[in-house]
Amino acid sequence: MNKRKRFVVHEHEATRLHWDFRLEVDGVLKSWAVPKRPPIRPGVRRLAIEVEDHDLKYLSFEGIIPEGQYGAGTVKIWDIGEYDVDSMNPVKIVIRMFGKKMKGRYALVKFKRQRKNWLLIKTKTNDDSER
Repeated sequence: MNKRKRFVVHEHEATRLHWDFRLEVDGVLKSWAVPKRPPIRPGVRRLAIEVEDHDLKYLSFEGIIPEGQYGAGTVKIWDIGEYDVDSMNPVKIVIRMFGKKMKGRYALVKFKRQRKNWLLIKTKTNDDSER
């Protein structure tokens, strides 16, 4: 049985408002920038652009990144929790999330021709209460 991993989603008011979706994987936070609010209803899809891995200390980070630094702006935790992996490979990640807002099964599916672009999808399952 796999031990649950941690995740965090930051609301990041930088040059443009976006959400940073971060999953604990192999001692780092695999990260994606999501231009629109992450989905909480089944069937909703969002573009997720893969960015550099982040240190685990970002799990609890909130604050202001000063002007002149990469990502300058206000960072707030939008959601935080744990997740289980259903499947994970280089082109598709399926997880079950246990957050305050993001609950249930999600998939990250990599675009075939665009190396950094993925879709973040809230999938419909029999136990989803938001139908």
